[in-house]
Amino acid sequence: MQKIKNIILDYGNVIFMIDFPTVRQSFIALGITNVDDFFAHHGQDSLFDAFDRGEISIAAFRQGVRDKAHRQDLSDEQIDQAWNSLLIGVPEGKHELLLQLKEKYRLFLLSNNNALHYEFCMKHIQDTYGVPDNSVFFEKAYYSHLMGKRKPDPAIFQQVIDEQHIVPEETLFIDDSPQHLASAEAMGFQTALCTETEDLAAIIKKLEL
Repeated sequence: MQKIKNIILDYGNVIFMIDFPTVRQSFIALGITNVDDFFAHHGQDSLFDAFDRGEISIAAFRQGVRDKAHRQDLSDEQIDQAWNSLLIGVPEGKHELLLQLKEKYRLFLLSNNNALHYEFCMKHIQDTYGVPDNSVFFEKAYYSHLMGKRKPDPAIFQQVIDEQHIVPEETLFIDDSPQHLASAEAMGFQTALCTETEDLAAIIKKLEL
């Protein structure tokens, strides 16, 4: 393993905890029948990909959910509540880990995100921890909906490489999605899979970061 100089972190389930079973039930309650094909950890409907890349507005996303659910009566609030039910929050101590890593490495965030989730997440860390956004923890935070790209597209990794002048072989990428790690590995990044049993703290300890 080459010496690590840079670390790129995913957000969901690495820093900000998310709950796929809850959002699954929320979509079923809205009338989505093929919910496992519609939205899941391993893949999702093209509506979500477009939203993650910032290609459609919040209004267009909401209308897309109404169309998929065959329920034009759904309110904006019902859709937002169901979609945001995925989001749990940042556990205590997680931000302190980020600050520790930032002291030793160039630290970046690379998140598949969207306008609704971004707003919810930033409000959560503001209300819970009194920080305005993630800029305090990272040299730069990259969000897919502001980049027009999403993981596992190699182009999103290439943008970070080009803008930050980092060497992939000297960079550790931590994510909870195997398909994202596979894309990063193909580009030369060192990778670590974040799981419920091996979380960020465990990875830090294991790799002696």
